[in-house]
Amino acid sequence: MQLLSVLLNSQQNFEQYQYVWIGVGAFILFLILLYFIPLGLWFTAQLSGVRISLIQLVFMRWRKVPPKVIVKAMITSTKAGLKQISRDELEAHYLAGGRVNAVINALVSADKANIDLSFNMATAIDLAGRDVFEAVQMSVNPKVINTPPVAAVAVDGIQLICKARVTVRANIKQLVGGAGEETILARVGEGIVSSIGSSVSHKAVLENPDTISKLVLGKGLDSGTAFEILSIDIADIDIGKNIGAGLQIDQAEADLKVAQAKAEERRAMAVALEQEMQALAKEMSAKVIEAEAEVPRAMAEAFRSGNLGIMDYYKMKNIEADTGMRDSIGKPGKGNK
Repeated sequence: MQLLSVLLNSQQNFEQYQYVWIGVGAFILFLILLYFIPLGLWFTAQLSGVRISLIQLVFMRWRKVPPKVIVKAMITSTKAGLKQISRDELEAHYLAGGRVNAVINALVSADKANIDLSFNMATAIDLAGRDVFEAVQMSVNPKVINTPPVAAVAVDGIQLICKARVTVRANIKQLVGGAGEETILARVGEGIVSSIGSSVSHKAVLENPDTISKLVLGKGLDSGTAFEILSIDIADIDIGKNIGAGLQIDQAEADLKVAQAKAEERRAMAVALEQEMQALAKEMSAKVIEAEAEVPRAMAEAFRSGNLGIMDYYKMKNIEADTGMRDSIGKPGKGNK
């Protein structure tokens, strides 16, 4: 009985609020329909002169393409007076990962600035990862790039540290596949080094810094890049080290070390030769002493064999005494004692 009474009460409550539930459901269904069928967006497009069917807006939802982005781009291009851009082209660019609004804004800016930029080129630039709208702005308003300090040495050996300002303009036709700012800076730095290195004196560079700009600008450094170099201005030149004098000092020190090494080699050879002569003299002296030790034996043998008489022996002694006396007289300082 209790269960039956509960069911009856719930049925009465449902009948009492059934119109409220029906209204809520109808409102939710209406919101879902408005999401998939953007009537407001379609009405805005019709008022702006953009012809697009309501069924195409519904299909955009199913293709995961936001209708608001496509319709806004079509309205902008139409109001700007651009050549009619089809919905399929905008959808294809969006599905490829492109930025539709940036492309349309770039096309509008290029058209107002009389820059030849087609939709296909703009989408290619955008898909290449470059900001096509910024590129168009750079074509209208050139950009100034400051180079880092570039050190170069003139022929006289003086180092110069140079800073330059490079004014560039975007080259729309070279944005796809063209080199960036890093290449411009590297080429300008190389040109500055080459220009200063070919100068006979650093004073000539300081007196006429514009010669660097003329030489560097005349080399066509913007070839193959996404920019067009308009001017190269030397902002500052500072004098660095005397590289030539430093190299001469280093060379002199190196020559001195080489001469010292050769002198040490000659001294070592002389010491070795002297030691060798001393060893040879000692060897000769030992042989003389050995020979002198054999003299008494030979004399004794001569006495025994009768080859030497006593008178011959005394004559030899007298000769030795005379020789010793002459030697003592001939030596300096001996006769004064």
